[in-house]
Amino acid sequence: MSYVTMKEMLETGVHFGHQTRRWNPKMRPYIFGSRNGIHIIDLQQTVKLYQKAHDFVADVCARGGKVLFVGTKRQAQEAVKEEAGRSGMFAVTQRWMGGTLTNFQTIKKSIERLKSLETMFADGTISKFPKKEIVRMGREVEKLNLALGGIKDMNEPPSCAFVIDPKREHIAVMECRRLGIPVVAVVDTNCDPDLIDHIIPGNDDAIRAIKLFTTHIAEACIEGAARYVEVKPEVVESKEEKPAEERKPRPAKPKTGAKPRPAKPKAETKTETAEAAPAAEGQEE
Repeated sequence: MSYVTMKEMLETGVHFGHQTRRWNPKMRPYIFGSRNGIHIIDLQQTVKLYQKAHDFVADVCARGGKVLFVGTKRQAQEAVKEEAGRSGMFAVTQRWMGGTLTNFQTIKKSIERLKSLETMFADGTISKFPKKEIVRMGREVEKLNLALGGIKDMNEPPSCAFVIDPKREHIAVMECRRLGIPVVAVVDTNCDPDLIDHIIPGNDDAIRAIKLFTTHIAEACIEGAARYVEVKPEVVESKEEKPAEERKPRPAKPKTGAKPRPAKPKAETKTETAEAAPAAEGQEE
């Protein structure tokens, strides 16, 4: 397990929160104190909570789940895109499109359109169109790639979301909550921790701090995916039929309500008939 150490957090400025006048009182339990008008985050709690979040993400990936990295602020875009790609997960680094998760079927149509256009450019089919139309399609590909490039291989909503600055990404967080998707987030002193399932109290503005958490969460995804073993469906073997010699006829079941037939009288033998004939003739004489 590649956990983040307290030394790494101190070196990257994870402990620096926002100005004391820009805080959310719900973050009080995670604040150590203040210095020069800036809240200082309690890193002892951050270390423990990060480890829980790390283990949760690894377990999600170990079950075959996928994680959606969300970070649209300028400081987070590069790290989120790079680490999500390295770990084989999905990412949103541009403006969050409303309905990305709650209206996924519509988003999926746009993804299919993007893939179709990319295929046309790749195999040369696009050359059949007029030059003006090709230019228009090229711009459409750029626009769709900018918005959906990080999720174009996402065929269904993710199993978990990792968010940098949930206050900025509040629409993404609310969509996840509506769908019951767990949210792991780096939560600064101005955020509401009640909206997050697994919080990581820390600086969500410093590039080095964002890079630190994003890199290690990506490592958690890789570790979990390595443990994932796809369960193959069990093959049910058909029962072999018994040979005809071993088959025993089933006893016939009596019909319900049927009356028993009366027994037939036994037929007389030829000897008894012959002896009875002379006696009958004597009586007639």
